[in-house]
Amino acid sequence: MTHEPGPTAAADAPPPGGGHRRWLRVEAADIVDLFVYVVVLNLFIEYVPSVLSETFTLSLLTALLLKVALEAAFVLKTRVIDRLRAATTPRAKLAAALTLWVVAAGSKLVVLQLVDLAFGDAVSLGSFPSVALLLVALLACRAAVRRLLATTPKS
Repeated sequence: MTHEPGPTAAADAPPPGGGHRRWLRVEAADIVDLFVYVVVLNLFIEYVPSVLSETFTLSLLTALLLKVALEAAFVLKTRVIDRLRAATTPRAKLAAALTLWVVAAGSKLVVLQLVDLAFGDAVSLGSFPSVALLLVALLACRAAVRRLLATTPKS
């Protein structure tokens, strides 16, 4: 015996890309960012002695982790900057500025900790200065590639 869905089955079905997946929107720019991160990370692995990864697969997963962590840090920094701009008293401006500094410096420490938790000794991003340099290089290369792709004429 087969059961034919009635008219209410379509109404009960979740919308395409349902609400539980709404936060997970992968766009072409995100894929390009990941490729840029993999290239930059592997260049650091090759030329910076303190940055290590046992395999290419681990460097790809590390790049993915860096992408997620940097996006989260960017959202947090944007919120703090909005609070800084909205602050009207000197105390509120100082508090927002200190929070921005903590987020900016703390994001590097969070990245170090996340990589250590996720990959242990198989991946090392070195110390705070090498991580800071890596993150600056990642963001600069990402911005350069996005600018290059944005100005490329479409055929």
